[in-house]
Amino acid sequence: MPTPIPTPIPTKLETEVAIVGLGPVGATLANLLASRGIDVVAIEKDADVHAKPRAVTLDHEAIRSFQGAGLADRVLPHTILFQRSVYRGVEGQIIKQLVTAPPPYQLGWCPNYLFSQPVVDRILRDAAAERPGVTMLVPAEVTDARQDAEGVTFTVLSQSGECEIRTKYVVACDGASSPIRRQLGIGFDDLAFEEPWLVVDALIDEAHLANLPATTVQYCEPQRPATHVVGPGNHRRWEIMMLPGETPEEINREERIWQLLSRWINPSNAKLWRAAAYRFHALVAHDWHQGRIILAGDAAHMTPPFLGQGMCQGLRDAANIAWKLEFILKRGAPAAPMLATYMQERGPHVRATTEVAKALGRIICELDPVKAAARDAKLLSEGQGREEIRQSLIPDLSAGILSKVGGPAVGSIFPQPKVRHSVSEALLDDVTGSDFRLVARDIDLAQLAGDPRLNKLGLTLCRLGANTASRTDNILQVEDCDDLLTAWLDRHGTNAALVRPDHYVFGTAIDLAGARELIDELTSMLFPHA
Repeated sequence: MPTPIPTPIPTKLETEVAIVGLGPVGATLANLLASRGIDVVAIEKDADVHAKPRAVTLDHEAIRSFQGAGLADRVLPHTILFQRSVYRGVEGQIIKQLVTAPPPYQLGWCPNYLFSQPVVDRILRDAAAERPGVTMLVPAEVTDARQDAEGVTFTVLSQSGECEIRTKYVVACDGASSPIRRQLGIGFDDLAFEEPWLVVDALIDEAHLANLPATTVQYCEPQRPATHVVGPGNHRRWEIMMLPGETPEEINREERIWQLLSRWINPSNAKLWRAAAYRFHALVAHDWHQGRIILAGDAAHMTPPFLGQGMCQGLRDAANIAWKLEFILKRGAPAAPMLATYMQERGPHVRATTEVAKALGRIICELDPVKAAARDAKLLSEGQGREEIRQSLIPDLSAGILSKVGGPAVGSIFPQPKVRHSVSEALLDDVTGSDFRLVARDIDLAQLAGDPRLNKLGLTLCRLGANTASRTDNILQVEDCDDLLTAWLDRHGTNAALVRPDHYVFGTAIDLAGARELIDELTSMLFPHA
C-alpha cells in the first residue's frame, strides 16, 4: 500500500510538481520525476489500484521508461512476450498478420508484451511511494486549481482533512473524463472513430487453455467482429463488437456474455473476471497545457485499442514531460518554449499512431458482408497475409526539440544494445544513464570533453569501440556486444548520434565538426537567451 501521509493531514504543502491521478501514467511520471531529483506530490482519489485489468499491452519504449526508473526488473515477471496478431477474414482465412521483430531487440527489450495491469499498477505506485521527495495523498481529491505567474494553488480533500497545495507545475493524469481538463475548458478534436464494444476478461481453467488460440486473433467476421487476446497465466480477453440496436445494458448481462463467449468458453471451464461496455474513441485534446497545468495520458488523448498503444501513448507523454520539467526546474531552461514543445512533439505522434489504430479498426469493424469479402480480397492481393512487424507502424517524432541541420534518423528511437563496459556487460542506458548522450565512433571525443556546455546540458560522451577502459578523459568507453549499434550507424551512414533523455535522436553527425554543430544547436534550442 502507498505510504500514508501524516494524520492529521498537513494544512499546507509546497512542491515542485503535483501529479493528479496515479494510474500507470501518473505513477510512472512520479517515478521518473523523483529519479531526476524533483519533489512531487501525487494525488489519487482511489485508495487502491483498480483491481481488474484495463490495458493489456506494453511495448519496448514503455519497458525502457521503466528501466530508466529502475523498475523494469520488477515489472517483467508480470508480462509475457507478444507473439503475433492474426487477422482472419470472412472464410476464416488469414488476411493480415502483425508480428514482433526478432532478436537482437533494437531497444534492448522485446518490442511487444502482454501484461497484468493490476499488479504492474501496484508496483509503479508502491515504487513512487518509496522514493524520497514523493508525498502521496491517497485517497484524496482535488477540488480546484488556480494558477498565477509563479505557480498553481489548489485544495485537496481527504478523509483526514483539507490541504492547500502550492506547486510550480501540475500534471493532470486524471483520465478520460479529466476534471482538470474540463475546468480548463479544453475540448477534443474528434478523429472520426466511435465504435461500441464489449470487453470481457476471463480466467481460464488450466485444462482448457490448450483449446483456445495460442495467439491474438482478430475475427474480422461481419456477423460479429471480435478479438481474442492471450494474457499472462490463465488470463484471456475477448473484445466483442456491439451490433446496431444493441445497448450496453442488454449486452453486459452475464447470461448474454456467456452466449457471446460460447464459441470459446463456458461456465464449466472459465470464470468471468471483468466485463465492460465501451465506445472506442479517437480523440485528441485541443491543448495539452495551459500555463503551468499539463495534461497527459487519457486526459490528453484517447486511442482505439487495435494497435495496443493506448497506455503506451501515455507513458511516452510521461517520458517527454519528465526530462523537460527537469530542465525547467533544475537547469534554468525557459518554461514557455520548453512546454510548447510537449504538444509539438507528442500531438502529431499521437495523431499518426491513432490513424494507424483506426485503419486496423476499420479492417476489423466491417459489418457489410460484401464489403468484408472485398476487403479480404484486397488485403490478400496486396500480400498482407504475410507477416508485418507491428512496431514498424509506430511513427518517429516529426517536430520539436530535433536538429534542423538534418542528418539521418532524426526523431527516431535510438537503439539500446548490450554493451561491454570495463569488465561487465549491461544495456547501454544502464551504463550511460538517461540524460543527453553523444554516442560516437571514429570521432575524437576528447576534443569535446572540456566543453563547459556538457555540464549545462547534462551531456554524456560515449565512445563506441574496443573496450580498453571504462572511462578516459570523462568519456565512457563501451563495446557493442551484438554489433547492433554499429549496424545502426552503418545503415544511416553516420558516426555519431546525439540522443535525448527520452531516447529519441536529436541529430546525427559524421565527424567532429558535425558533433560540435549538434551541441551548438541543442544549446541554442534549450537555452535561447544564454
